[in-house]
Amino acid sequence: MAQRETGRNGYQTKLVQKLRGLFPNCIVLKNDANYLQGVPDLLVLWRDRWAALECKGHGNAGEQPNQPYYIELMNTMSFAAFIHPENEDEVLGALQRAFGSRRTARVSQRQ
Repeated sequence: MAQRETGRNGYQTKLVQKLRGLFPNCIVLKNDANYLQGVPDLLVLWRDRWAALECKGHGNAGEQPNQPYYIELMNTMSFAAFIHPENEDEVLGALQRAFGSRRTARVSQRQ
């Protein structure tokens, strides 16, 4: 399990760097799962937009209780998605579209 967590955390670090490259001057906050169990890992603030991303080390990684609930809820508010290396291009493309227009782009919850 520790190896899987390291992989997820390594992916999350690289993802934050990509987000900062795609959205200059964005603020990326790491949420505390101990404070609100199931809330997505990252909150991305850019201009007048925001997104929540739940990072997974791979596409078959399990979900924790409440994660699907918060992804669905926050996606109705703005943009939220599970993201992992296998769906990263699709999710980041949808996020760019959502941040580029007044309407939010929707991406399927789990690929």
